Amino acid sequence: MEMRLVYITCASKSEAENIGKQIVRERLCAAVNIIDNMHSFYWWKGKLEENREAILIAKTREDLVDELMARVKELHSYECPCIIALPVVDGDTDFLAWLKKETRA
Repeated sequence: MEMRLVYITCASKSEAENIGKQIVRERLCAAVNIIDNMHSFYWWKGKLEENREAILIAKTREDLVDELMARVKELHSYECPCIIALPVVDGDTDFLAWLKKETRA
């Protein structure tokens, strides 16, 4: 079974916490990490933007990624949130087994 890390940027730590708690409660992922106070520069609607954001990293199975991304979009404040799934190439077998056990069947 393939595993994924899903990288999500959020407008604030509290938004990341709200989204993170919900997707863990719904077992769309086994765990999340939040990194607060990221300094971001990006183009939005023809203008260079600069903001502080929070990074939310969700640990999940490949077969749950589409559902997880759809749920994050429902909960997110951004019109076009950054949600990117990255493959897990290798990892501790005990951790990967735990991740599989703690996500939706």
